[in-house]
Amino acid sequence: MARPYLVDSHCHLDFAEFEPERDEIVARAGENGVGLMMTISTYVSRLPTLLALTERYQQVFASVGTHPLSVSAEPDVPTEDLIRLSQHPKIVAIGEAGLDYFYDRAPPEMQRAVFVRHIEAARETGLPLVIHARDADADMEAILTEETKRGAFPFVLHCFSSGRRLAEAGLELGGYVSFSGILTFNKSEEIRAIARDTPMERLLVETDAPYLAPPPHRGKRNEPAFVRHTAEVLAKVKDTDLDTIAAATTENFLRLFNRVSVERG
Repeated sequence: MARPYLVDSHCHLDFAEFEPERDEIVARAGENGVGLMMTISTYVSRLPTLLALTERYQQVFASVGTHPLSVSAEPDVPTEDLIRLSQHPKIVAIGEAGLDYFYDRAPPEMQRAVFVRHIEAARETGLPLVIHARDADADMEAILTEETKRGAFPFVLHCFSSGRRLAEAGLELGGYVSFSGILTFNKSEEIRAIARDTPMERLLVETDAPYLAPPPHRGKRNEPAFVRHTAEVLAKVKDTDLDTIAAATTENFLRLFNRVSVERG
């Protein structure tokens, strides 16, 4: 596989919103230089659907895990199952998993228990953990710090919308920070300041599609092709150009998600 120009490091191609035109969506991504896409698991039980997408599209890879807002439906997936399922060659990450206290859909203690099992799977497999953190900065920092003491594991704070302290803690622990369309929103000055101060070698870009479409598509369904708009804003934030951001974020993706094999051109 040729080295991509841009990577959408986090989207949800299995969601129903994409069903009517999935082929066209993947094609549009390629037309906009997006050569790799990560379709991210929200339920382990839906993994067969994600794997079917990775088989249908060479440029699509997947993760395995339970979203924090899904843990009430999947509270008991053992670490051993995550490890076993992650052996598929197109599964390149664990998650997304983490903490979400914004919605009252699962007890915090249940979310924390499920999250720790995902950390254990990432530590055991060496696959990066895709972390969802919303309105849970203090607990997230505490868990990441404590679990890293038990043994380091690779991770990314995806769709970053938390405070500066969590970003700095994640970076200090060796993690990456991924920015979505939120970076482009008018009221996201604090997020842009965090992105400005994030080292270039720890940055990723994503869509989190179908959510959070950046301008000029704000309010519409997001799709992987639109990661280019986020990358363009990130380039302005970092006082550089799109080519530099594309090269850096792609290299960072391939370093973190190192099971993905491409030509290093």
